[in-house]
Amino acid sequence: MNEEIEDLLHRENMKLASIQKRSLAFLIDEVLLSMLLMVALWDSFVGAKTTEDIIYVVNSFVLEYMMMKIFYQAFFTMKYGASLGKLAVKVRVIDIKTLQTPDVMISLNRSIFRVVGELFFYFGFLWGILDPLRQALHDKTARTLVIDA
Repeated sequence: MNEEIEDLLHRENMKLASIQKRSLAFLIDEVLLSMLLMVALWDSFVGAKTTEDIIYVVNSFVLEYMMMKIFYQAFFTMKYGASLGKLAVKVRVIDIKTLQTPDVMISLNRSIFRVVGELFFYFGFLWGILDPLRQALHDKTARTLVIDA
């Protein structure tokens, strides 16, 4: 199967995105989403008197933050084939079957399993480093690839 995909990518003149580009895109997205969370919770942070209060505020919005990440990733992947971080480093997500931008269900699957992979000590991302096609867990479940744009 890997050889078929590699042949297809070669035939279509597509190149897999490097781990470095994907890591930088991940970092950009995480910083953007963290800043958005801080802006949304600014009043709560200002009202916090101790470090424990800040930790309590952050912990009380973990579910909302995960949902925000799922919708952010799904929307941008479905609409543009890339999150803002991926757009910045010039990589994009494609559906293996069509070599096009993933549809709604594939994008949602990918974003849900992306968050699941993060929850388990980023195991899903480690999988991508070791995989010959650089597919993280969320790419495997959604049958997607990340290529240079």
